[in-house]
Amino acid sequence: MDQDERLLHASSFGAAAVAYAEHRPDYAHAAVRWALESAPGPRVLDLGAGTGKLTATLVALGAEVVAVEPDPAMLTELRRSLPDVRALSGSAEAIPLPDASVDAVLAGNAMHWFDMAVAGPEIARVLAPGGTLAGLWNVMDDRVEWVAGLARVSGSAAIGPRDTPTSWRAETADAHLPKTGVAARFGSPEQAEFPHGQRRTADSLVATIATRAGVLVMPEQEQEATLSRIRAFLASRPETARGAFTLPMLTGVLRVQRL
Repeated sequence: MDQDERLLHASSFGAAAVAYAEHRPDYAHAAVRWALESAPGPRVLDLGAGTGKLTATLVALGAEVVAVEPDPAMLTELRRSLPDVRALSGSAEAIPLPDASVDAVLAGNAMHWFDMAVAGPEIARVLAPGGTLAGLWNVMDDRVEWVAGLARVSGSAAIGPRDTPTSWRAETADAHLPKTGVAARFGSPEQAEFPHGQRRTADSLVATIATRAGVLVMPEQEQEATLSRIRAFLASRPETARGAFTLPMLTGVLRVQRL
């Protein structure tokens, strides 16, 4: 994905902010605890916070949270759902916080959008010495047969290599590194996966997939065809054809320490 395409995808979510808040999953608490276990203190920045899915989990775990989000519609939804959280307009490349003001920076399904040549130094700036940077990704567990079928039917624009455990580790292993010759600001990465799941119906799973960037930027006719194909697949499977079911998932974490 080139820079222009990356920016198009990254800026696509605002139009679907309400649907994103309703349908996107939260994050496995065990994954968030592991992301934070080496942080030197409780102050956490949720960077690229979206509508606050990760923010809410951090609050529930007792962290001192500040959220930063560039999209006005997403930020409005975050402030509506979490009115007691300090939520600021900003981006990974321009973080509106003082030097060494947080002990950890977490990014939920967002780090792959960051320009780490610029964002890396910014994140290092706001982190305290020895602070943690962690990216979290919710992935559909395609080791389950029907989920693997769903991924095939959906196509890579809807369920891409970062969205399944088969390949998320390779896709995210260097997400903390700049793509240019700028020096890395973080140590060696650690990765771990944690069981997760989300209660869905066929309709709500289609609505969830419709909030993915690759679907949001599709031409309308292609988007309708993709979602119709997914609906037909879900209607054909005994696991998903009737009523509610649990979508098998994992929360994957990439964790590094500030040098």
